Amino acid sequence: MIQKGLKGIVAAETLISDIDGENGQLFYRGYEIRDITKKFSFEEAAYLLWFGHFPNEEQLNLLKYQLKQNRDLPENIRIILDLLPPSMDLMSVIRTAISAEGGNSDYGWKPTISQAIRLTALVPMIIAYRKRQLEGKEFVPHRSDLDFVANYLYTLNGKAPLAAHVEALETYMILTLEHGMNASTFSARVTASTESDLISAITAAIGTMKGPLHGGAPSGVIELLDEIALVGDAEKVIRAKLTRGEKLMGFGHRVYKTHDPRAISLKAKLLDMVGEDEWLDLAMEVEDTAINLLAELKPGRSLYTNVEFYAAAIMKAINMDLVLFTPTFTASRMVGWTAHVIEQAENNTIYRPEAKYIGDFK
Repeated sequence: MIQKGLKGIVAAETLISDIDGENGQLFYRGYEIRDITKKFSFEEAAYLLWFGHFPNEEQLNLLKYQLKQNRDLPENIRIILDLLPPSMDLMSVIRTAISAEGGNSDYGWKPTISQAIRLTALVPMIIAYRKRQLEGKEFVPHRSDLDFVANYLYTLNGKAPLAAHVEALETYMILTLEHGMNASTFSARVTASTESDLISAITAAIGTMKGPLHGGAPSGVIELLDEIALVGDAEKVIRAKLTRGEKLMGFGHRVYKTHDPRAISLKAKLLDMVGEDEWLDLAMEVEDTAINLLAELKPGRSLYTNVEFYAAAIMKAINMDLVLFTPTFTASRMVGWTAHVIEQAENNTIYRPEAKYIGDFK
């Protein structure tokens, strides 16, 4: 029996994460994601995925130091970024810059956590450099007193970010560090299975993430919120869309058959910001209205808010351009990709599925 797209086929064993779609749960190294977002920082969650346990204070400080030490963009990458045409999309820019990072001899078989840390540190700086470049502004050097997420927002905008914005984005980036054997992670593991280097595996993953069926962008959610804000009546807009048979962006998920645990965690963090930002207030209203109407008009479908819905609200609230959504997703997912590549290398078997020929014989 052929399973197109390998859906439902188990191709690897992993210690990194587990997704329980039926019960709406996501685990990193056995820890439920809701507990992680409540208690731990981006760096602590990254440490967990790379090393298999949470860090003590000394280990955490070392990881933060290593991430900060690897933020400086090499001269060759700066030159390449300056030469790329303005029309080149940001995901292709990231892929090209990371590929250029592989020009030195530091990357070989087997991949290491030190390499993973370096690539994770570089991606936000590549994004910020390109953004400022296209705006005709000088690149803002990183600040050693700022941790990963705060520094990312600082280098993007050139000013100290609001604490509430840092907390909201950090929660989102923790939630998107890792998500099982998705298309981009599979691409990375397939490339690594040939004993190619970490750079090759990560550029494969970035190229996969670029596809709209995977990384995508929450443009549909933004458009929905914009339309509701303009009309001023969430029920009217949503009911009309559902009656016309339109898909309601930001609701439902291929894997989760109930609540998306990432959406629940993100909403919990955003509840602290209600009343501070009109877009987050609107998102809360739209979610309640949409879920009630989906239950009324599509009974039995169990369609709930997915992580993309609240991610869109966050991007809108912190004034992050839509073109930065998938790149920001990529900046966090670097941790998961590299963790999987390292795991693949530890017990490697090359991936070699078969295809069934359905053409004629001459």
